[in-house]
Amino acid sequence: MTAALRPPASACPACVAAPAAEALAERARPQEARLALSLPTIHCAACMTAVETALEKVPGVRSARVNLSQKRVRVEAAPEITAEALIPVVEAAGFEAHELDAGTLAATATDKAGRDLLMRLAVAGFAAMNVMLLSVAVWSGAEGPTRDLFHWISAAIVLPTIAFSAQPFFRNAWTALRAGRLNMDVPISLAILLAIVTSLWETMLSGEHAYFDAAIALTFFLLTGRYLDHRTRAIARSAAEELSALEVPRAWRLTESGEEQVPAAELRVGDLIRVRPGGRMPVDGNITEGHSELDRALLTGETLPVYAAPGQTVSAGEVNLTGPLVIRASAVGRDTSLHRMADLVAVAESGRENYTPLADKAAKLYAPGVHILAALAFLGWLLWSGDLRVALNIAAAVLIITCPCALGLAVPAVTTAASGKLFKQGLLIKDGTALERLADVDTVVFDKTGTLTAGTPVLTNAGGFPRRDLEIALALAEGSAHPLSISLTAALRREGVAPAKLSAITEVPGHGTQAHWNGQPVRLGRAAWVGGGQSAATSAWLRVGAEPARAFTFEDSLRDGAETAIAALRDMGKQVMLLSGDGTAAVGALAGRLRIPHWAAEVLPQDKAARIKALSDAGRRVLMVGDGLNDTAALAGAHVSISPASALDAARTASDIVLLGSSLAPIPGALAVASTATRRIRQNFAIATWYNVIAVPLAIAGLCSPLIAALAMSASSITVSLNALRLKGPLPEERK
Repeated sequence: MTAALRPPASACPACVAAPAAEALAERARPQEARLALSLPTIHCAACMTAVETALEKVPGVRSARVNLSQKRVRVEAAPEITAEALIPVVEAAGFEAHELDAGTLAATATDKAGRDLLMRLAVAGFAAMNVMLLSVAVWSGAEGPTRDLFHWISAAIVLPTIAFSAQPFFRNAWTALRAGRLNMDVPISLAILLAIVTSLWETMLSGEHAYFDAAIALTFFLLTGRYLDHRTRAIARSAAEELSALEVPRAWRLTESGEEQVPAAELRVGDLIRVRPGGRMPVDGNITEGHSELDRALLTGETLPVYAAPGQTVSAGEVNLTGPLVIRASAVGRDTSLHRMADLVAVAESGRENYTPLADKAAKLYAPGVHILAALAFLGWLLWSGDLRVALNIAAAVLIITCPCALGLAVPAVTTAASGKLFKQGLLIKDGTALERLADVDTVVFDKTGTLTAGTPVLTNAGGFPRRDLEIALALAEGSAHPLSISLTAALRREGVAPAKLSAITEVPGHGTQAHWNGQPVRLGRAAWVGGGQSAATSAWLRVGAEPARAFTFEDSLRDGAETAIAALRDMGKQVMLLSGDGTAAVGALAGRLRIPHWAAEVLPQDKAARIKALSDAGRRVLMVGDGLNDTAALAGAHVSISPASALDAARTASDIVLLGSSLAPIPGALAVASTATRRIRQNFAIATWYNVIAVPLAIAGLCSPLIAALAMSASSITVSLNALRLKGPLPEERK
C-alpha cells in the first residue's frame, strides 16, 4: 500500500495498529539486493528502455532504473539475484555492462550542497520581493509612525532571512578569519552586517533611511552567483572514487573443502581464486590453471584480447573472456594495479586543484583594499564630523558599493552562458574552471581506441569469400563470445548470410571455435591454431577440412569527425599527439592516416600520465582526450580533459568536459568558445574595476547613501550578467 492510499489517522484501533504491523512485516521481509551496473555504451532513451525491459523480465528483479547521464543502472531484486546473473542479460540485449559497488557510489550520490544553496536562494528571493514592496511605500513619501512601522516590518522579515540565507558567506568568512587570512566572503559578510546594523540604528532613532532592502538584495545577488558557480561543478565527482567502485566486490576462493564466495576484502596474498568467463579479475596474480583470453582494454587500451595460459600474470580489472581460470593472488586490496591507478588519479586530481582561477587571483588583491578603504572612510568622517552615525553610514556605503557582487558573478555568469552554448554543440562542461584552462591549451593529446576510433572491429573483406565459407564462418562465430566473432556475426547477418549446419561445435579457450561440417573439421580462430599465415591486419582465420586457411580481416573505423577535428586543431596552431596502448603497427597506421606527427604505441597507463606530466613540466598546456580506464590518470593530470559520453564512468568523471555526441568535430569549436569566454571574464573584471574607480570616491565623499550604494552595486551586477549573455550570440568565427 502506498503512502497516498493509506487511511488517514483515526481513533480506530485497527487503523492505529496498521502502521506498526506494516513496519513489523517490512522488517520480517528478506533484505533486497541493491545492485549497480555500469553501461558505457548506452546513448539514448531507446537504450534505457531496452536495458530496463530486459532486466525487469528476470525473475526476482523488482525494478531497474537507468540513469543516462551517469550511464548506470540501479537494480532492486530478491536477495539471491547477483550482478553476475544480470550482466549476461544486459549483454544479450546488446549493451556492455560492468558491476559497480553500489555502496561506494552511494557516498557521492546526492547533491546536498546544491539543494542547500537553492533553498537559501529561494528564501532570500521571496523575502527581497516583500521588502522591496514595503520600500516602495517608504520611497513614495511615507513619514513618521507609518515609515517606522514599515521599517520594523522589513526588519522582522530581513533579520531571520539573513540569519538563514547568508550562512554560507558567514561560515566561509569566519573560517578564513580564524586561519588569519582574507577571502571574498569577508567583505561580503561585513557589508551585509553593516547594512543590518546601520538600518536597525536608523529605525530605532526613527531615521528616514533604513537599508534592509539593500542587505537582502545583496544577499540574493551573491547567492545567485554562488549557485551558478556550484551548478557548473555539480556533475563532477572524484574519478578515484569511480575507480574504487569498479573493483570486484566478491570472488570465488578455492579451499580444501571446495569453492566459497567471499567479499574481495577478505582475499589474501596466496589465495587461489576461480574467475569464470565474463568475470573481472578481483586481484593481481598468476594463472595456475586454465586457458582463456583476456580483455585488457579497460586497463591498457589494447584492442585485441590477449591469450592467457598458466604462468601468465593478470591484473585486477582485466576481463576473462572465454575459459575458466584459476589464479594465485600476488596483490590484493590497495596493492592491486587498479587501486594503484586510483591513487595515481587522486594525486593528479589534487595537482589540478592547484590551478588558481581568475576570480581567486582578483580576490587576493580586492579584499584587503576594500577593508582598508572602508576603515579609512570611517575614521576620516568620524574625525572630521565627530558624528559616529554619519561615519558608520558612510563606511557601510563604501562596503556595500565595493561589495564583490559583480566579481562574484563575473565568472559563473560567463561560465553558465558558455556552458549552455557548448551544450548545444554537444559538450557538457563539468568543472567551473574548465573554460579558463581550455583557453590556455596549446597541445592536444588523443587516445586511439574508443576515442579517435569507434573501438569496435569492422569486417573488411567479406566479399572475398565464397558463400559456403561465409555460412560456415557464421555458424562458428555464433558459438563464441570473442569480440572478433561478435563483429563477424553482425557483419554476415547484415549481408543476409544464413549459418551452415555444423555438428559438435566447441570453443577452445584462447584459440577459437571448432566443429564438423559434412564430415570435415572446420576451425575459426587464431592463425597458429588454425594453420594460417601472417597478416598485417587484425584477423580471424577460417579453415575448412584440408583446404588452406583464409583470413577474415578487420579494422577499427574512425570516429565521426576525427579527421575534421585534427585538421582544424592543426590550423589553429595546436600541437597534436597520439598516445595509445595498442600495437605499433596499428597506431602508426592511424597516425599516418590522420597526419599526426607525434605518436607513441604500447603506452601503459602510468606512462601516459608520466608523459602528460612531462609535457606540463615543459610549460605545455595539455588537453587530453580519452575514454578508457587506462586514460584516467592522464585525464586527471592534464591541464584540461575531454571524454566521450561512451567512456567508462571513471574516465568521464576524471575529465572536465564530456562529449555528448559521437563526433569529435565540436572540440576545435570548444577551444574557440573557451577563448571568447575568457575574454568575457576579463571584460567583466574590467567592468567591476571601473565601476569601483567611479563609485568608491563618491561613497567616500558622502555622496552615496547605503541605499544608492546598493542600487549601484545591483546595476554593476546586471551589467556583468548582460555582458556574459553576449556569449549566446554567434561568435566571430561563426559569422564568417
